[in-house]
Amino acid sequence: MKNLINFKSILIPAACMAGIFIFATSCSENKTSDSTDSMDVAETENVSRLTNDDDVAVVIDNDNGVKFLMAAAEMQMEEISLGKLAQQNGTSEDVKALGKMMEADHTKTLAELKTLAQSKSIAIPSTPTQDSMDTHKDLMDKKGNDFGKAYADMMVEHHEDAIELFEDAAENSNDAEIKAWAAQKLPGLRTHLDHAKSIKEKTDKTAS
Repeated sequence: MKNLINFKSILIPAACMAGIFIFATSCSENKTSDSTDSMDVAETENVSRLTNDDDVAVVIDNDNGVKFLMAAAEMQMEEISLGKLAQQNGTSEDVKALGKMMEADHTKTLAELKTLAQSKSIAIPSTPTQDSMDTHKDLMDKKGNDFGKAYADMMVEHHEDAIELFEDAAENSNDAEIKAWAAQKLPGLRTHLDHAKSIKEKTDKTAS
């Protein structure tokens, strides 16, 4: 996943807003003026919203929930996409069942996340990012038990990353609603991780 803009808590005079916008967008990793990656688009919208303020000054706070919600949205869409692929290309019922669970649960989580982001006027990726599409393509090229092993490995790794992200938000977010929502989703993510580890053990023992 791409690194998001790391805003520090600063007070910005209105006269400097245009310069800050140029600086923030130019410092984003691999960003181009004609980029259509959904993460880049959402990031630009959020920077524009935060800097296009008519007040004398605007505070851009490091813990405004933007980075968390953007990263979480990318995660949900990736798990939905990979879950659908697992149901189509998986050769074992265990892998197909894992994919079905991931698609259903992460679809519900994404719907909740969209509502939360909208309530805070935060733009999030609306379609899978280029990173997610590349991951999908890599997995799609695998067949048989190699597919199952690769999918289970991904689900373990992805949910370990997700738990770390959501734990950080649940512990450190300054936004009470985001903090509560992140904490609420952790049990489900840990259940997903346990399931993924179980399927990984089975696929590791199965000959390709």
